[in-house]
Amino acid sequence: MKTETSLPAKCDVAIIGAGPAGLSTAIELKKLGVKDVIVLERQSVAGGTPRNCGHSIFGLREFKRAYFGARYADRLVEKATEMGVRVVLNTTVTSLADGGLLHLSTTGGTSDLQAKRIVLSTGIRELPRAPRFVSGSRPLGVTTTGALQSIVYQKNKIPFKHPVIIGSELVSFSALMTCRHAKIKPVAMIESNNRITVWSMARLLPLSLGIKLMLETEIIEIIGKQQVTGVKILNSNGSIETIDCDGVVFSGQFQPEAALLRIGNLAIDQYTGGPVVDQYGRCSDEIYFATGNLLRPVETAGWCWNEGIQTARNVVQSLQEKLPDTKQQVRLQICSPVIKYVVPQVLAKCADDRKYTFQIHLTKPAKGLLSICSNSDVLWCKKINSLPERRIILSVPSELLLLKTETLQINFDEYSRH
Repeated sequence: MKTETSLPAKCDVAIIGAGPAGLSTAIELKKLGVKDVIVLERQSVAGGTPRNCGHSIFGLREFKRAYFGARYADRLVEKATEMGVRVVLNTTVTSLADGGLLHLSTTGGTSDLQAKRIVLSTGIRELPRAPRFVSGSRPLGVTTTGALQSIVYQKNKIPFKHPVIIGSELVSFSALMTCRHAKIKPVAMIESNNRITVWSMARLLPLSLGIKLMLETEIIEIIGKQQVTGVKILNSNGSIETIDCDGVVFSGQFQPEAALLRIGNLAIDQYTGGPVVDQYGRCSDEIYFATGNLLRPVETAGWCWNEGIQTARNVVQSLQEKLPDTKQQVRLQICSPVIKYVVPQVLAKCADDRKYTFQIHLTKPAKGLLSICSNSDVLWCKKINSLPERRIILSVPSELLLLKTETLQINFDEYSRH
């Protein structure tokens, strides 16, 4: 695959992050006639997280065929370079300045890049051990799913033989498949809730592999000096048990890779940990857009690919000054602990007949009435029956954007359980 090694001083659109969302944004921008598109990637290879996934299924939505992760990542880069996108590797954006100026660190030193529009597509990362407050010593053999996949697929090494996997999100099952590929036999999958996070039928996978699935169980301590020798867990009945193992894989609990936002002046959403955006993906500084999993943890590669396409179309409209200005906005206020987050968080007021899409996730399994209100007036409502980490997509009419209000409340009234 061909990638660039040098940088100009200016470009039309700079994209930070060469994963599925960033590359699809770049490809669509070129299709729409944007002349100078540059993708900046801090790693030595482009393609994003899928590159470390040694399993299928990737690419059905994008390429109408199934790929394993690494080949899918290659196809993304090949498509981008075919369209004339410049992909610059080993380049880290160190800060976001006003007016679309990026400060960069490269293998050749530091430099600046001035762009008319900038798209943030830095993705997500799994929550490692430290923020989970798991006590104990710090032996070898403690990792995340992403690090495990890199060790196995990129470095061809085996970090342990019999680990425990913490979590039951989709990525946790990806960790299972990575272990199977490497002939690693996990001894247990540990989940703190009373059900697995992904679809219920997925619980059959660890059982079919002879891996104990332990629900309502928490890891409280890691044991071992040089290498992990075991973990202490807290069971639902309050008892403490020790499991013999030689590794621990912390999976899921994704967080947006938002370090750049914190050292810049872009507003950060307290619920997602990513940037505050409007319905066009614009950040609090309208030169900056955001797309992909930076917006919320976590979506599939195919979802991020589609989101990048729509972001590119919005960027083109912005370059053509066809988007409504950001001076008149409606803020979406979460008013229920059942609602985990909503994306977008603000809406630019505009007069058109389109419906606008919101993505909402819940904090727990819940049935009830989801409503959008202006003070005490209910403007829109819908019955919801969903589980945590399930994507809830809502389309609401644009009439809500024409109201003389600066804030809309999002409520969730649970049905009583008998």
